[in-house]
Amino acid sequence: MHVINYKVLKRDSRYFIKGQATTIWFGQKGLNIFGKLHYLKIILSGYYDILTFYKRATRLKECYYGPFKGEFGHFLLHNLPFLSHLHQQGVKIHYCGMELHRPFLVDSEGNALISKFYPLRDFFAEVPFNSNETEPPEDVQIEIGKFELAARQSGKPFLNIADNNMYWFVFRNWQLKKVRQHVYNLKNVYKTKKENSCVIFPRKKGNATTANNGGPWDYLEIARIVSPYYDKVYITGHPSMSAELTSENNIEVCLSTDNKVVIEKCCNSNLIITQHSGAVHLGLYTNTDVLLIYNGEPPILGLIDTLRFRKNLTSRKINYAFSYKDILDFVKSRLHTN
Repeated sequence: MHVINYKVLKRDSRYFIKGQATTIWFGQKGLNIFGKLHYLKIILSGYYDILTFYKRATRLKECYYGPFKGEFGHFLLHNLPFLSHLHQQGVKIHYCGMELHRPFLVDSEGNALISKFYPLRDFFAEVPFNSNETEPPEDVQIEIGKFELAARQSGKPFLNIADNNMYWFVFRNWQLKKVRQHVYNLKNVYKTKKENSCVIFPRKKGNATTANNGGPWDYLEIARIVSPYYDKVYITGHPSMSAELTSENNIEVCLSTDNKVVIEKCCNSNLIITQHSGAVHLGLYTNTDVLLIYNGEPPILGLIDTLRFRKNLTSRKINYAFSYKDILDFVKSRLHTN
């Protein structure tokens, strides 16, 4: 069972609530004795499935993994690092996941991590996303069914991450040992030029305020605030998840369903500005500093999980801003440290 070392997270402790971490222990809170026994059965079964899969996959050097149909943050924080680790071990991977993530599925030299890809089309605009519990449209479910059938008929080790109990309660926490994760530096693959630039992800949330993400921002105003300090300010992300903005002066809007565009902008830039969303983790793969913006007062819901999983992958810290002034002050402070 994973135990959190809060001393490691001390720098950020004022921004989160300690008891919110979704460790294996957390899952049994509030259960009666029968619920706890049932939960224990789920945990033991999950561990058995994962350990059996991992042992066979690394021995046979071939496996089936998927389907991943969930949130971008889950892909970057829990799935891509594990796939990269399997690739490092020389495992031939048959993977079912979203086609739009393909640009991430390469090593530091641009070689594919995946031996056979069972791609799922982009359905971001059609259904709400939730960890890896997302219910895709019917045609996508059919493609997932084809993958699962091929995996079972192959006789090869198959980790079915659509099993939510196994995925949520066990798999994510089991990975926290370093030997089970790896991060490839994508800057070697996608960096196209050296420039003094910044990337902003304009997350679309309407006027909603949430404990995870804070209140809404005027992203064009943020771009205008930081634009005097950069030669170029890129506003990017997936169109279905992003606010609609227009380019002006040295501010370029480049929303795209092609993640090559997104990765390239991050690789070329010195700073990523984003709310508490999956884009926070892009800096892991592009070696870019991140400024997490939260329009409101901390604590930030879910931040403890973001931090405890990240610390296994990088020593690079997240920076924080809680107002437009904070954003300006942070960017200005970098002039004296870079």
